[in-house]
Amino acid sequence: MKGIVLAGGRATRLGPASRATSKQLMHVYDKPLIYYPISTLIHARINEILVITTPAQVSQFEELLGDGSQWGCAFSYAEQTEPRGLADAFLIGAEFIGDDAVALILGDNIFYGAGLGEQLQAFTDPDGAVVFGLWVPDPERFGVLEMGPDGKTVVAIHEKPADPPSHFMVPGLYFYDHSVVDVARHLPPSARGELEITDVNNQYLGQGKLAVSTLPFATDWFDVGTFDALLDAQSWVAGLQRRKGLLIGSPEAAAYREGFIDADGLRALAAADTHTGDLVKSGYATSLLRILDFEDG
Repeated sequence: MKGIVLAGGRATRLGPASRATSKQLMHVYDKPLIYYPISTLIHARINEILVITTPAQVSQFEELLGDGSQWGCAFSYAEQTEPRGLADAFLIGAEFIGDDAVALILGDNIFYGAGLGEQLQAFTDPDGAVVFGLWVPDPERFGVLEMGPDGKTVVAIHEKPADPPSHFMVPGLYFYDHSVVDVARHLPPSARGELEITDVNNQYLGQGKLAVSTLPFATDWFDVGTFDALLDAQSWVAGLQRRKGLLIGSPEAAAYREGFIDADGLRALAAADTHTGDLVKSGYATSLLRILDFEDG
């Protein structure tokens, strides 16, 4: 399975702070926001990743992330000139996807939970599509899953329903087989002129090829699209990292834990990463080395 991080858009809800940069380049505590979705993909053992962003910001992402080899990954980049909907990512990335399965993750989504990587790894060879259901107290704000009598089968997906049929919403992480490119090519634009991810999922649902995996109740998830959400994510990451002394959403840590780099590679990144600069003065290097101390017992 390959991965796509969709990091485009204008981030108008974060203006003026986002006026001269990308939302996904803004920091969530000690890391750029885009580090978090990349780490989620790495924990799913996906290390071929396409970053889609605006033409004005491609060079900034390339400077930050490089070719991915420092994390045992291969990164490539593509441009989305206008925000044409989430499903547009499959048209932009059609050549990148080829005959492989693909995961799409939104560049402003943060996922964290015990065993999350193992759960995602179980679905990296889908026959159709897989969405991940997350329990929320306010489902009317999201795309909501309507379940069948068995509580596992998806009957329908409702976009921001006034009367939600369940408390399970669909966060910004989706797994598909390679046929998603053809599905996206034949989608009519929605009323707002975009290719909607819900329409993609409903196409698979109609074919009987939409599976759902519900995330554990304790899974933490943030959609960092507003100042309040950004502040909440900052506070949560800072608090948990201070208490545990480790790192959340770190591509270096994820790459080490999933075997894409070894202990010597992690030590080298902690010493001086060529893409992010000297990590010693910020304390980030100390946190990376602490991972080795923890793993070694």
